[in-house]
Amino acid sequence: MTNASVSPSVAPKTSADEIPWNKHMHQQKSVGDWIVDIVIWVLIAATVAVVIYPLWFIVVASFSDQMQVSAGNVTIWPKGFTVAGYIRVFQDSRIWTGYTNTILYTVFGTALNLIVTLPAAFALARIEFKPRRVILFLFTFTMYFAGGLVPNYLLFKALGLLDNPLVFILPGAVSVWNLIIARSFFETSIPEDLHDAAQIDGLSYFGYFFKVVIPLSSAIIAVIGLYYFVGHWNDYFTGLIYIRESGLQPLQNVLRDILLANQTNQLGSSSGGQNAMQQQQLADQIKYGVIIVSTLPLLVIYPFLQKYFNKGVMIGAVKG
Repeated sequence: MTNASVSPSVAPKTSADEIPWNKHMHQQKSVGDWIVDIVIWVLIAATVAVVIYPLWFIVVASFSDQMQVSAGNVTIWPKGFTVAGYIRVFQDSRIWTGYTNTILYTVFGTALNLIVTLPAAFALARIEFKPRRVILFLFTFTMYFAGGLVPNYLLFKALGLLDNPLVFILPGAVSVWNLIIARSFFETSIPEDLHDAAQIDGLSYFGYFFKVVIPLSSAIIAVIGLYYFVGHWNDYFTGLIYIRESGLQPLQNVLRDILLANQTNQLGSSSGGQNAMQQQQLADQIKYGVIIVSTLPLLVIYPFLQKYFNKGVMIGAVKG
């Protein structure tokens, strides 16, 4: 009996050029790849320009001579630099009251929103909570059917919320849309194994929620917190309908009153020739200044939340 010698099989060597999508090698692109890349970058640049330029134009126009703006001479940089519009806006003492009110309404309103939304979403995400589907259906029902303006006004009047700062905070304590987003996050992004381990360590549901779930939910907290923050900051309808006292008006309503007052002054001096033209230019500059004053805090806050926002909005996008 002869022992056949078996030579070990050796895999043929593969050069780096033959490895597909080798990150260490520069990939050769075909003409079609270059065309596709160019088209994509052109579309991205066009989209960015369409979004950014109107915002930049408002900033530039707020610092420019309105004669230059009306003549179409202002495009990229200010011409006839002036801050008369901002001076007129900030000279009105109501704007500081409006800023204070809006900051208070926004901070306390967003805090209450998170305090209500996160525990409710966590409870609705637990499988062992039997009535969760019924409760979620009742929440969802309110998204499509509401009482209307007049019933809401009568309800707020009966509750003593008219001319009351709480009208900006309590009625919108929870957003069903944000509740559903947070519930989806807890279901898909928090492993059930963590709850099993927490039970072994003797944690209750409250302990598990505050010590495990909340520290792992910074992304969704930032996302829904930003949604709530923007909603409170831009809220003008509540003050328009339910608030009569000027000292309780939010910033948006104060800026609206300032803008309307300057338009009224413009109409009152319409027969004044040169004076009417100056009033028109001042009113236009105040209009641009009001836009910047009302949106600047949001533009300042967003970059600090961007990394959480980008992560949080993708919840549930990839499963498995």
